[in-house]
Amino acid sequence: MGPDDGLHFVPPHPTMKLCRFENPDGRIHVGLILDGGTVLDLTNAGIDRLGTVLEQHDPRRFLEKLAGNTITAQMLSRVKMLAPLDRQEIWAAGVTYLSSRAARMEESDFSANAYDKVYEAVRPEIFFKSLPEKVVSPGEAVGIRKDARWNVPEPELALVINSRGKIVGCTIGNDMSSRDIEGENLLYLPQAKVYHRSCALGPWIVVGAGEEEARRWTIQLQVKRGSDVVFEGETAVGQIKRSFAELAEFLFRSQNFPNGAVLLTGTGIVPPEQFTLQPRDSVRITISGIGTLENPVVEV
Repeated sequence: MGPDDGLHFVPPHPTMKLCRFENPDGRIHVGLILDGGTVLDLTNAGIDRLGTVLEQHDPRRFLEKLAGNTITAQMLSRVKMLAPLDRQEIWAAGVTYLSSRAARMEESDFSANAYDKVYEAVRPEIFFKSLPEKVVSPGEAVGIRKDARWNVPEPELALVINSRGKIVGCTIGNDMSSRDIEGENLLYLPQAKVYHRSCALGPWIVVGAGEEEARRWTIQLQVKRGSDVVFEGETAVGQIKRSFAELAEFLFRSQNFPNGAVLLTGTGIVPPEQFTLQPRDSVRITISGIGTLENPVVEV
């Protein structure tokens, strides 16, 4: 143990923050955030995958039992936070906020009717977003397409779902998008949404928060260019039209996710057309019940 490491007893808590982190020696561990500055290393408890926790019948109680024992802790400042996933695919739901429907109808004469219909339809828009190995971790760079003129971040609540289709946690997602490409033709959506560095997740998974609690959270977006704030916006999770259970159920219809899945739930913050991300911008997304995900921007 180093001088900043220690042994901690953790009392029960209604929510727990589950994470993946990399030690200075390059080894990857699963951890539990104790407070704003400490992470408990669950390795000694035999936990080397997030899935070991997420597949439990009650992940929060399982974590309470682990944390109720004496476990080695490290300072957060000494480790690197990684995207909180193992082998889960990342999918996304679209047009779940009224503001998103309006913005997408405005950006596209070709596809306006489709966006209007899907907002009101029984079946939601759900599309594949990323393989787990392509997800960007906190602090790493998200990408903007060099062949697009209107690139934006899309701050979203991300549902963490286990292999049985049960929602077991929440994290923060950034669904990077090229709005002009999607607006030109709806069939271009995969090119607008799925490319190198187009998805970021983090900083951890909040386990134990139900939908009623999560719908009281706020989502804030801030984009900085140097020392200047060039865009900021805020929305509420409660503005998502569909229930979390409904979105998860549609994702799992006729599907099999042996490692579970992460589902982005759509954005309610839409920058205007005159704004576009630039290389070296910094994107900061905060969800009140989770924390903050921050990433610089590079052109890809």
